[in-house]
Amino acid sequence: MSELINNSTERKKKLKELILKLHTGEYQEAVREKLLESLSQIPYGEVVEVEQELISEGLPEEEVLKLCDAHSGVLDGNIDLSSSKKIPDGHPVDVMIHENSELKKVALEIDILLNEISIDKAVNIEAVILKLRGLFNSLFDVDKLYRRKEYLLFPFLESQGITGPPKVMWGKHDEIRELIKGSIELLQTPSITREELIASSEIVLFPAIQGVVDMTKKEEEILYPMALDILTESDWYEISKQSLQIGFCLYDPQKEWKPVWAKEDSVNELNKTGQNIQLPSGSFTVEELLAILNTLPVDMTFVDRDDKVKYFSQGKERIFQRNRAILNRDVRHCHPPASAHIVDKIIEDFKSGREDQAPFWINSGHKMIHINYFALRNDKGDYLGTLEVSHDISGYRKLEGDQRILSYKK
Repeated sequence: MSELINNSTERKKKLKELILKLHTGEYQEAVREKLLESLSQIPYGEVVEVEQELISEGLPEEEVLKLCDAHSGVLDGNIDLSSSKKIPDGHPVDVMIHENSELKKVALEIDILLNEISIDKAVNIEAVILKLRGLFNSLFDVDKLYRRKEYLLFPFLESQGITGPPKVMWGKHDEIRELIKGSIELLQTPSITREELIASSEIVLFPAIQGVVDMTKKEEEILYPMALDILTESDWYEISKQSLQIGFCLYDPQKEWKPVWAKEDSVNELNKTGQNIQLPSGSFTVEELLAILNTLPVDMTFVDRDDKVKYFSQGKERIFQRNRAILNRDVRHCHPPASAHIVDKIIEDFKSGREDQAPFWINSGHKMIHINYFALRNDKGDYLGTLEVSHDISGYRKLEGDQRILSYKK
């Protein structure tokens, strides 16, 4: 089959024939063997072209979605990435690959725990379930990565005529989301036994982590290299600028990528509503507001009315570490599963109007930390969200007498 090595048209024709065999019921392994015999390595761009052609020629997208995993199984390890472009640090694709690394770590932790349950009959099932709930909550962060693909990346691909594969991939996203949600619901089942968990794992938990891991391969071996070839630097810059509105998955980009031609954005230019924020008692620029929020001697985190984390202050000495991966994440998933019921209770009481604040204070090392949750409401009393304010009050507790003379000592 040497005639296929340098002949893209013939190679795609052969690949199309092999994929169609899957849809006529031929076993995945048999098709894979034929692929290895005839094609060996397939350039990533041709895989997308073939899938697009099959859909254009009448193969229903639902049918492609149904056998999407079989397609990947047949191609696994046989995609030629030698011509793929280099990815700059902080580029949207670089960020997505880092997010994939974090997702794979979480999936591996889950896999290890599930296997331990199968082997160890004396396992503390309640403790393991608590851990699994936390890990699956983290895994659901993949929703932010998928939404960035669906709402930022796919529209640019579709504008270039790549329509079928994004739709198929979006369908796969939905399947994975449902599996993760199902896993979380299963792990919240009261008094679930070890045997019940093992039996359910094969149906929901393992498929959920496998779905996430398989998707990282589809992205890194096909979608991202192809998108890097097709999208312009301007397209990627738009994706990069809008990414923060959706948020990142388990990873906070360490470097901001920007094309060399892009102008330096000032904080004020990022404020699309204008130069000043006008309030009833005065106004300030976004730059001034940012300085005020970051100078206050407290940590603040804002959760909106839909229970999504929307903002956190970035003072020099934060008490509780935050990174941008938590933005747009459900606040329940930002706390250990053991305290999730407390979060639920506070939100429920704030939304219903029963309570307006919930104070806590804890000893942490040599520090006394005061944490207060405030319900935010507008003039009509409508609930807008919750503000968490954390403050190290150790120094205040030691104060005695007065200080009436100017002193810059801390």
